[in-house]
Amino acid sequence: MIVIERNGKTTVITGWQAWLLGAAAFVVATVVLGFVFFVLLGVAITVWAVLLIVGPVLIGIGLIASVFQRPPGR
Repeated sequence: MIVIERNGKTTVITGWQAWLLGAAAFVVATVVLGFVFFVLLGVAITVWAVLLIVGPVLIGIGLIASVFQRPPGR
């Protein structure tokens, strides 16, 4: 049984229509959650890939910069 109140008017949905509406709501919620999951997974994989490339590059730049740095006191 699904009860909807709108503008003071109550609508009651029962029987197979309530089951159909509940199943449709479940499918919509599942699709939305699946979409959010895949978007967040894509963002996480993208951030991981960028860090996988940027991390070693920054370490390399730091090592090269340390080679060309003047010794202290000169």
